[in-house]
Amino acid sequence: MPGVVHAQMDNAKMNAAQMTSLTDGEIRKVDKDAGKVTIKHGDIKNLDMPGMTMIFLAKDKAMLDKVQAGDKVRFAVINDGGKLVVTEIQPVK
Repeated sequence: MPGVVHAQMDNAKMNAAQMTSLTDGEIRKVDKDAGKVTIKHGDIKNLDMPGMTMIFLAKDKAMLDKVQAGDKVRFAVINDGGKLVVTEIQPVK
């Protein structure tokens, strides 16, 4: 049964990798056609990344309909095979 234990460990790693915290940011640019969003953000703790402004891919282009340049947001991002992908965006009131 070693394969079962290995699979459970892989699932635990995957779950840990998917557990992302929300990061504060400000939308700088939205490119709906390309499915990309530029965000000026604070430290992204789950990726051990300091604050900066960068372009992210949107996991779902539809989430870009909810935001525009200048919006304050909280967002979650994962490293998906070397691509930084926004999995959630919540406008901040």
